[in-house]
Amino acid sequence: MEVRPGYKQTEVGLIPQAWEVRPLSRVADIRGGIAKNANSSISAPISVHYLRVANVQDGFLNLGEMSRIELSRGDLLRYKVLPGDVLMTEGGDLDKLGRGAIWRGEFDPCVHQNHVFVVRCKADLIPEYLNIWTATSPVRRFFLVAGKQTTNLASISKSSLGELPVALPSLPEQRAIAAALNDIDALLAGLDRLIVKKRDLKQAAMQQLLTGQTRLPGFQGEWEVTRLGDSGKCLRGVSYRGDRDLSSHDTNHTRRLLRSNNVQAAAVVTAEVQYVNAERVSLQQSLMEDDILICMANGSKALVGKAGLFRVRDGYQYTFGAFMGCFRTSIPLAHPVFVFYLFQTGRYRDYVNNLLAGSSINNLRPSSVESLEFSMPDKSEQAAIAAVLSDMDAELTALEARRAKTRALKQAMMQELLTGKTRLV
Repeated sequence: MEVRPGYKQTEVGLIPQAWEVRPLSRVADIRGGIAKNANSSISAPISVHYLRVANVQDGFLNLGEMSRIELSRGDLLRYKVLPGDVLMTEGGDLDKLGRGAIWRGEFDPCVHQNHVFVVRCKADLIPEYLNIWTATSPVRRFFLVAGKQTTNLASISKSSLGELPVALPSLPEQRAIAAALNDIDALLAGLDRLIVKKRDLKQAAMQQLLTGQTRLPGFQGEWEVTRLGDSGKCLRGVSYRGDRDLSSHDTNHTRRLLRSNNVQAAAVVTAEVQYVNAERVSLQQSLMEDDILICMANGSKALVGKAGLFRVRDGYQYTFGAFMGCFRTSIPLAHPVFVFYLFQTGRYRDYVNNLLAGSSINNLRPSSVESLEFSMPDKSEQAAIAAVLSDMDAELTALEARRAKTRALKQAMMQELLTGKTRLV
């Protein structure tokens, strides 16, 4: 393969001629941590914060629950974490091995667990660049090969970690790369905070609007307690005979079959579907727009009752499996989107949990769904409330799409900057 002028082929791929590749042990000190020992006897111990694997996430620290440890002053000096140290996990799931974050001195003093490595950079390497480098494809491949896999977990030794190859630009270029990618991280963090805020606002709006505590302008009159069964009907899903009625692809004789995994975050997703013999599907079991798809049975109680609004407009015909249900609102009696939002309330969730608490089977019956009662306004106010909440959902969807595009942009920037395809210096 012809090498691009000004570049060279290395163990981490194609990089600029001026860059070097060095093992981590040559450009940083790698330090093991201290293990808790309940039986140890320490003279004049001191109690300090204790950084564990659970605190070190992929690219950030979760310091909500910090443990403490008693140790000697000598051990404190030996295992103390210093601002600028890069933290890397020694064990865990194979795809998360070596995940890291930078310690900024959040707690002082603080020591680290024996399952968390402290990587202290030398003069030729800045922590911010190393932390970004550990998220690249060559590094992830290194951990997949170097990590020792057991039944459930993987681990890496200090000596193996020291062999990690690091592509080294000059210090000014390292700083420029880190600054550019940190700007993207700041944008992502801002989007994350905004999304959380918008979700909280939506939850507050649902609590106020769906209970009548707050009325939209122009609406008056009493709300009436109504059974869901008086506003529509809950239908059971399709029964089928295993592989005899299932197909691996669409045909003229199949319908797309939705199951529990197709209801995610109150939405119906169709990335993975099964295909069932159309002869098994009744007319009522063909999904219609604004049907509410419900998980009626699942091995996990927490998943039973989750619901999503069916608004798939891709031209295919869909149905739903035997462990699913569909609440079909009677349009003259109620607004389907308003009813869907009722399925997202705490009252609905509490009702489902109470039903399941007295049963060894995680299963809802259509009659159980239909028997749930809510206070409901007239249909015009239902439509107005549904429109407000739908607008809030649309804003959230737009923000989440923007966040996804920003993440994709960050990945593209990493590919360009950390291979030297695009130079900032």
